[in-house]
Amino acid sequence: MAYALAPTVPMAHGPRIPLIGLGTWPMQDEETADAVAAAVEAGYRLFDTAENYGNETGVGEGIRRSGVARAEVFITTKFNKEWHSYDGAHRAFDASAARLGVQYIDLLLIHWPNPGQDRYVEAFQGLRALLDAGNVRAIGTSNFKPAHLKRLFDEGLTPHVNQIQLDPERTRADIRQVHAEYGIVTEAWSPLGRGGPVLDNRLIVDLAAAYQRTPSQIVLRWHTQQGIVAIPKSADVGRQKENINIFDFHLTPDEIKQISALDSGAPVGLDADEFGH
Repeated sequence: MAYALAPTVPMAHGPRIPLIGLGTWPMQDEETADAVAAAVEAGYRLFDTAENYGNETGVGEGIRRSGVARAEVFITTKFNKEWHSYDGAHRAFDASAARLGVQYIDLLLIHWPNPGQDRYVEAFQGLRALLDAGNVRAIGTSNFKPAHLKRLFDEGLTPHVNQIQLDPERTRADIRQVHAEYGIVTEAWSPLGRGGPVLDNRLIVDLAAAYQRTPSQIVLRWHTQQGIVAIPKSADVGRQKENINIFDFHLTPDEIKQISALDSGAPVGLDADEFGH
């Protein structure tokens, strides 16, 4: 059975990114390859990995096993603080591309800012050179706060994407406003709030019943209707299909507001001023 592909949104300089992708942490290579191949069949074209996940090889293998053309998929990966320099970004690209088995990477991100090391500006300058050379199609950041982004802006540097923890209990309005002002696409990791309270919330459960959907589908639709790219992780084929099958219904503007009002001010899991690899 053929499944419809997810809609895409444009990034500032032209390429488009699917609104739903497959997250792969913390899967190992073999499980990742199986999950990616199944996800391609289910309609996924965006795949998110990282040097630190240790499964870039599995992502590449899953894509090749699926038989889908390289140009039809959008691969995101991220590199560690060891490579936070102009030359380091190039070495990180070379290593990730080799593990993935690809000639170019669609989106390459600095995984954490590591402000104590204070070299992410240099790393981003290296990313921009990779972009200019055609090695990557888009560049960005992960887990950057507004203050970290401002350091880049002050140097004339703007990410195409900032990937952050975001869900209805953590709507991250402050940083999303910065993204809107600078044309940065917001991408949400852990978009379902790691299960539990978000999916069990009475509003989400009631909306799921009203739309004859699952709570996960309601939350993912909340993301995507706001133009937020969501990358839920699942190795389960049924759950993969459930997560991507959300584009044939629409929440009302009032329902979007009600879900956003669930923001409890819950802290993110890891403070990017303190944590980073």
